[in-house]
Amino acid sequence: MFDKQILALAQQVVTLCTEKNVMVATAESCTGGLVAGAITEIPGSSQVLERGFVTYSDQAKSEMLGVMSITLKQYGAVSKDTALEMAHGALSRSEAGISVSITGIAGPGGGSTGKPVGLVHFGGRHYKGAMIHRQMNFGDIGRDEIRLASVEIALEMIIELAKLG
Repeated sequence: MFDKQILALAQQVVTLCTEKNVMVATAESCTGGLVAGAITEIPGSSQVLERGFVTYSDQAKSEMLGVMSITLKQYGAVSKDTALEMAHGALSRSEAGISVSITGIAGPGGGSTGKPVGLVHFGGRHYKGAMIHRQMNFGDIGRDEIRLASVEIALEMIIELAKLG
């Protein structure tokens, strides 16, 4: 299911997080748990993956991660603000030291002029306070391709956060 690049990144996540003795929580919307799935492809991942939240609906984002309804109303589910609140919620509602979140429009429908298919926002949080955000505009390259490209970015962000401490 996962290509060599994703598996190599997942291996880096497991190795680095094991060395740093830090666990990861994921908060996934458009990827539906694929980031957690990629990490669990690697032996030893039980030492690294604390939990994964699949929060596809706005209600799930609010109930499971504490994303504020005003954020969802004002900025929408696919936004920097929502991604950062998702990452914060995943960290605060788990025993993890690092979290990553993904919210986007994988298509084939659901896009708009302001938020086209292929737009994905990522949030990341480190227990020492660091927060990071990425916005990717993959374009309408296909649902599977958008989701897998998003997994790659999320794994890279986990590695970046793990290197902080």
